[in-house]
Amino acid sequence: MAVPRIYTRQFLATGQVIELDDAAARHVGLVLRMKAGQPLTLFNGEGGCFSAIITQSSKRSVSVELTKFHAEEKESPLNVHLAQSISKGDRMEYAIQKATELGISEITPIYSEHGDIRLKAERAEKKQQHWQQVAISACEQCQRNHVPVVHAPVSIDQWLQQIEADLKLVLHHRTERKLSGYDKPDTIALLIGPEGGLSAAEIAQAEQQGFNALALGPRVLRTETAPVAAMSVLQYCWGDF
Repeated sequence: MAVPRIYTRQFLATGQVIELDDAAARHVGLVLRMKAGQPLTLFNGEGGCFSAIITQSSKRSVSVELTKFHAEEKESPLNVHLAQSISKGDRMEYAIQKATELGISEITPIYSEHGDIRLKAERAEKKQQHWQQVAISACEQCQRNHVPVVHAPVSIDQWLQQIEADLKLVLHHRTERKLSGYDKPDTIALLIGPEGGLSAAEIAQAEQQGFNALALGPRVLRTETAPVAAMSVLQYCWGDF
């Protein structure tokens, strides 16, 4: 089987022997049932990754030795900050997972007028932690060594006022404007609404903050489909597709 990639927040260095944190140890020892002598790849989000060999493994504890550092990266040259309206069920997880696979740099969940989810402080913090873990798992799968930051949820007003980027795009189906006529940007801010779409007032507010309207074809995309389509187009135009 392919060598599993495992994320850890620990400091990593060649020759080091470390004990994996509880979640990683359970996954390696209990779920994957890996044994001493089998290989792993470890990364901590600071760049590069390490080949490792399991030195001890049980259902609750796994120790590994880091044997070699690999400096290669698979990050996109395009820095994209996605503002994704919070959606119900696993739609938000899907959007975060796929955006991460497609090279997103940052994600901010936002509250919008037509969105029907409002999270209280404690639940919002737990959701943020869960969404960050979704991004980590996606990096383990897609071989990214840098994990995109999933920020705490904020209102669309707050995000619009604080975001800076070379190119700002608001995706909606009330426009016919295509992705053409722009110079190559280094940074992009991408705003995507909820299942019911952004309100006319929110679109106008975004445009007042320097956002350009963008439509990706004549069909109305679901909120979790929109970041996949948009990121694919952006990577094709200016990234590494």
